[in-house]
Amino acid sequence: MRIGLFAAAALAAAIMAGCVERKPATAAFSTEEAAFIKQSGNGVIVGHAFRTRPSGTVVNAAGQVVRLIPATAFARERFANFYGKGKYVPHRAYPADDAVDPAYSEYTRTTKAEANGRFSFDKVAPGSYFVTTQVIWGDEDAFSREGGSVYDSVTLTGKETEPVQVILSGN
Repeated sequence: MRIGLFAAAALAAAIMAGCVERKPATAAFSTEEAAFIKQSGNGVIVGHAFRTRPSGTVVNAAGQVVRLIPATAFARERFANFYGKGKYVPHRAYPADDAVDPAYSEYTRTTKAEANGRFSFDKVAPGSYFVTTQVIWGDEDAFSREGGSVYDSVTLTGKETEPVQVILSGN
């Protein structure tokens, strides 16, 4: 019985370690602050989204939607609440209720990752952005899937002569 209680306590601790304390939002979404994403620029962001499984096998974000999000006060708070101090959140730790201002999604850009996990955004205006996607694997009907959400941040000054590269691996 003690071993069973110990195993249950260890499992609960492992689950809680993956959790992030989510705080109530204090910043409201501002279309004015996010408006730069709708401007056309000369910037190009190219990237690779993947996770490395515990076995060492690399899993690409094949076919996943990749989002380019202006790093507004609202988005910075949202990302801090969702990711905590890391750049990865396991699928099992996603919040059950993630209601957000509908205008927030209108001020993002999306693309799809290719089979090799590569993606790109072109004609990007200068500004600071979050780039995020999911890298999920396992049976879609399973109780719990593996992988999760990854992100990184990037800033374009408007003076770039080469594409800005971003790696979404959660590290």
